[in-house]
Amino acid sequence: MFYMDMMFSLICMLLLVICVL
Repeated sequence: MFYMDMMFSLICMLLLVICVL
């Protein structure tokens, strides 16, 4: 559960970075 949550936040951050770029 915790691992999945971490993966989700990591993907969200990556998407945010891509959007900014």
